[in-house]
Amino acid sequence: MTTHPPAASGRWLPEPEALRLLATYDLPVIPHRLARSAEEAAAAAQELGCPVAMKIVAPDILHKTDIGGVMLNIPTPEAAGASFTTLYHRLTPHPSRLTIDSILVARMAAPGTEVILGMLRDSQFGPAVMAGLGGIFVELYQDVAFRLPPLTPAGARAMLLELKAAPLLTGYRGQPPRDLDALATCACAVGRIAAEHPEIHEMDLNPVLAYERGCVIVDAKILVR
Repeated sequence: MTTHPPAASGRWLPEPEALRLLATYDLPVIPHRLARSAEEAAAAAQELGCPVAMKIVAPDILHKTDIGGVMLNIPTPEAAGASFTTLYHRLTPHPSRLTIDSILVARMAAPGTEVILGMLRDSQFGPAVMAGLGGIFVELYQDVAFRLPPLTPAGARAMLLELKAAPLLTGYRGQPPRDLDALATCACAVGRIAAEHPEIHEMDLNPVLAYERGCVIVDAKILVR
């Protein structure tokens, strides 16, 4: 669920569309705005509060960091305006440059424990909800657990506690425990989305940053067929 080969039979939703869908299920998406000019980027940063992150919104560009399509910790609205121009021109050699729709400006999230939540739909068995250690570690450690929807909060918590990395969520070496209830609520919502949207084949929410209270979804990828 994490390597994301090209979608031969389907399409990846633009990230703003994916985040909008998640928000309709009361999932805690990172506050963000779309900008189509340097002036709009500066205004978005002013409204959201700095520092902000900025990333391109373009079809067929799934791994934005690989082509320099992401900028982090932008400190001021003026810098956000300049970063818009930098991002736009940085992609000039890229074939999708002419179809860049906009640039997403998002509030920088506070550091937290990185978790991945997601869903994969099998042609025979239907959807399965997944949870695991997130961020860059998901492919390295392959520490994931699965459940078939619908999920209950208790079942979602049990899925999270199956992870080898569960001590990072329950409190490790004096670190405060993370909000398992908030993560379980998100996992249950992923299960509801899978049940109510059969056109969704795959969903990766990575990272979901877990805190002592609450969590926030920083990035979302949804494949529809």
